[in-house]
Amino acid sequence: MSKIASVFGIDEALKKLGIEAINDGTSSGSIKFASGTTISSHSPVDGALIAKVKTTSKADYDKVMNTATQAFKSWRSKPAPQRGEIVRQFGDKLRELKKPLGKLVSYEMGKSYQEGLGEVQEMIDICDFAVGLSRQLHGFTMHSERPGHRMYEQYHPLGVVGIISAFNFPVAVWAWNTALAWICGDVCIWKPSEKTPLCGIACQNIAAEVLKANNLPEGISCLINGDYKVGEFMTIDKRVPLVSATGSIRMGKIVAQTVAARLGKSLLELGGNNAIIVTPDADIKMTVIGAVFGAVGTAGQRCTSTRRLIIHESIYNKVKNAVVKAYQQLRIGNPLDESNHVGPLIDTDAVAMYKKALQKVVDEGGNMIVEGGVLEGHGYESGCYVKPAIAEAQPHFEIVQHETFAPVLYFLKYSGDVENAIEIQNGVVQGLSSAIMTNNLREAERFLSVSGSDCGIANVNIGTSGAEIGGAFGGEKETGGGRESGSDAWKVYMRRQTNTINYTTELPLAQGIKFDL
Repeated sequence: MSKIASVFGIDEALKKLGIEAINDGTSSGSIKFASGTTISSHSPVDGALIAKVKTTSKADYDKVMNTATQAFKSWRSKPAPQRGEIVRQFGDKLRELKKPLGKLVSYEMGKSYQEGLGEVQEMIDICDFAVGLSRQLHGFTMHSERPGHRMYEQYHPLGVVGIISAFNFPVAVWAWNTALAWICGDVCIWKPSEKTPLCGIACQNIAAEVLKANNLPEGISCLINGDYKVGEFMTIDKRVPLVSATGSIRMGKIVAQTVAARLGKSLLELGGNNAIIVTPDADIKMTVIGAVFGAVGTAGQRCTSTRRLIIHESIYNKVKNAVVKAYQQLRIGNPLDESNHVGPLIDTDAVAMYKKALQKVVDEGGNMIVEGGVLEGHGYESGCYVKPAIAEAQPHFEIVQHETFAPVLYFLKYSGDVENAIEIQNGVVQGLSSAIMTNNLREAERFLSVSGSDCGIANVNIGTSGAEIGGAFGGEKETGGGRESGSDAWKVYMRRQTNTINYTTELPLAQGIKFDL
């Protein structure tokens, strides 16, 4: 155990989460069926090895799949409110373990401890939402054109839901999917990111404890570990009617094509190239807070991170100076130390991508106004700490059109009215989150109108990052079109069925068709 891990109680947190073996072989919390190779989880905070985890072989996967399909047969028959009771207990267990799980999220992924706690709170919130939803799963009744007939629609569970999640939200995204899928009567198989496998094991241990306490089949919640090849087990498997995948656009296109080839369903949450429009009527103080947190929170590794700041020319210098001044106050370092604002990137591959983006924007003619760079020396031994950077750029730059998963913010200038800013914002292939800073009601409504933002999320006077679980989360265009979390996102986890009941002794046909015998 490293010095940082010891000081901040990581070993104790892992024990509370059922993960015992540290730095020595395979973690005891690994899945029941695991005979593949091992992957090592290193913390980007200090580069230390946390633990090794067994991966899932194809034979292991088939055992897990059989366990899940058997569990589905009994789980789907339980009344939804009873399923809600299990989710309630799971949420309570998360409340008990919020601090150790939040600490693990921070240490294994690299986000600040406050953000780690916030992520676990998201899990708790979605459990609360799902418990209420368990008594509200509804159908729809309509009038039949035929006398003595009743017609309605209802929803049934799909079966096994496959979940592929990314490293940046190593626990919350799984919970968004799982809490709703469980309420709907589905069972889940989860492949967490190979970069954060211990977070997956911790969550599986918590779920398994709740299931065992209620004498429920372990297959209701299943975990598989490994790289993209393990994810492929689910995407090609006809026994998995829905695959929910979070990650890059490149990955999402592969998943979508593979699942569609077998006529399965996919729920995709992919890349974001999110922008904040700053109009002449913006509150500058609010703009700075929203833009800076959006750009540097989680070291720029949120799908909703702010990548572009589109500023009206009349206030451009004022906004630029305010944001640059705020960047000068950022503290970069150990994310478990709550005095720091920015932690590390996930690994050195992410650092290389960050450096490439900075060079690319300069090569295309951009101007660095807050220089980036990799931090070295005491406290930065992992090689994953970088400086949040800002570049003045043009909307058409190739690098501006792409998502860089790092704290790189592009300043773009616009002139004229808000329509010009909206055109710039919409001029990328991604369509996840968007925001406008303005006190002008007409500009705000224009931004939210049918010809305004083309993103799945559009905010006024808040930033692009930090969605609540009550609303459906997801984006359009190459962000994938999926919706998770709140609102009526539960419907994607169910199959829809139309029913017609004839309670007469006659059999009239629809559309007045005559068929006499």
